[in-house]
Amino acid sequence: LCSVIPISPPLPPPPSSSPLRNPSGRPPPKRERERAAEMREILHIQGGQCGNQIGAKFWEVICDEHGIDPTGKYAGDSELQLERINVYYNEASGGRYVPRAVLMDLEPGTMDSVRSGPFGQIFRPDNYVFGQSGAGNNWAKGHYTEGAELIDSVLDVVRKEAENCDCLQGFQVCHSLGGGTGSGMGTLLISKIREEYPDRMMLTFSVFPSPKVSDTVVEPYNATLSVHQLVENADECMVLDNEALYDICFRTLKLSTPSFGDLNHLISATMSGVTCCLRFPGQLNS
Repeated sequence: LCSVIPISPPLPPPPSSSPLRNPSGRPPPKRERERAAEMREILHIQGGQCGNQIGAKFWEVICDEHGIDPTGKYAGDSELQLERINVYYNEASGGRYVPRAVLMDLEPGTMDSVRSGPFGQIFRPDNYVFGQSGAGNNWAKGHYTEGAELIDSVLDVVRKEAENCDCLQGFQVCHSLGGGTGSGMGTLLISKIREEYPDRMMLTFSVFPSPKVSDTVVEPYNATLSVHQLVENADECMVLDNEALYDICFRTLKLSTPSFGDLNHLISATMSGVTCCLRFPGQLNS
């Protein structure tokens, strides 16, 4: 004889009002979305005359896209503008948004022009780091002498900003390879950051010199020495070619005499497009 063992019925599913579920099926509340977005900060660094001019233009463009006015206050009209605002901005007291940016140069001139520009007051005053001597378009001065003296001050500011992040995603560096500061000191900073934060992303926006659009005779040397450093230490390098930018201004935009302001505007539009999926919610980073 075999005995029949009764099988207990399956447990009923949890009620729809369970606290583990979102009964409406709607997206999670704003605070939860903010918590998810808090983990993606990027630290922006701009160096040298070219890097600072391009960087200043980049911040003008993304402040406009995120609805941030020149005082750092939000003046936009969409919740999407603030959803991932902390990727590039720190929230300060009084509801102000401050760019997570470090500005460096070996001479004060460019810093003064950035500070007196339309969005100059939005940056944290302590994040302006500059020397007095300049690099004289000399890569070795930026990398080994004048730049090496200033690099610790820059790294202190970088560390301070990195420590304020919940989960630092990486760094982006804006510089040119033709001068002395952006190329020499820029690559020195990149190698130091790589030593200290080996597991963080390193992206550079590097303006390469061109023989047709040349400022100084030593540009090829500065660029050659810099490229070696970038190959070693950068994860991703956006190559910005002055000659190609001039061609776009002539052929596409039909400008008869393009200025550096026009070129910088093109670069800032490119940088805005490249970083768009980091700054706004979407399928790529949901």
